[in-house]
Amino acid sequence: MIQLNNIFKWYNVGGNRSFVLKDVNLHIAEGEFVSIMGPSGSGKSTLLHILGLLDEPDEGVYSFLGENVLGLKEKQRSALYKQYIGFVFQAYHLIDELTVYENIETPLIYKNLKGSERKAIVADLIDRFGIVGKKDLFPTQLSGGQQQLVGIARALATTPKLLLADEPTGNLNSKQGEEIMDLFKRLNEEDGVTIVQVTHSEKNAEYGNRIIELLDGQIVS
Repeated sequence: MIQLNNIFKWYNVGGNRSFVLKDVNLHIAEGEFVSIMGPSGSGKSTLLHILGLLDEPDEGVYSFLGENVLGLKEKQRSALYKQYIGFVFQAYHLIDELTVYENIETPLIYKNLKGSERKAIVADLIDRFGIVGKKDLFPTQLSGGQQQLVGIARALATTPKLLLADEPTGNLNSKQGEEIMDLFKRLNEEDGVTIVQVTHSEKNAEYGNRIIELLDGQIVS
């Protein structure tokens, strides 16, 4: 599903290159559940954003579903993202002007689904995440944990083939966190969703069938 070859990402600081990712080579097969670990500043989130087509490397080749995505136009990449990828952001990225219901519905609008279909999907998700009573509230009226649940529900709305999650349980209490990780495990095992998560939690990392360690922008194990 995913093939990264010799991926570099850097910033120019005072005429020198400051590397965020350095010669990253990675293969992720369809149906895998991969956990990425490493200290802060090791390049984990940058790697996840590149996998999610939200950022581009400065050098290297990224093949997604057999397609060289770095050779695609912005519009084509965006279409790929909308069709196949769900992304759970660490900072939620909810739209403040939209209600909980509308935030979850947004990615479905891009899929040209009928209103009745969208309604059924959103109703199922807000029920599954126990946020029915919050559906008409705006993100600013929610706690961090509730916003995280909305962000996860939105990422799952389009039944993505690839789910990318950046510290998905970082703002949840331990019970909620465990429920989300169990849900991810079921999605992976029963529905065949490929999952890549960035986590600081060794317990969460063990839900994956492979752990990748990053250090100073390089894969060390």
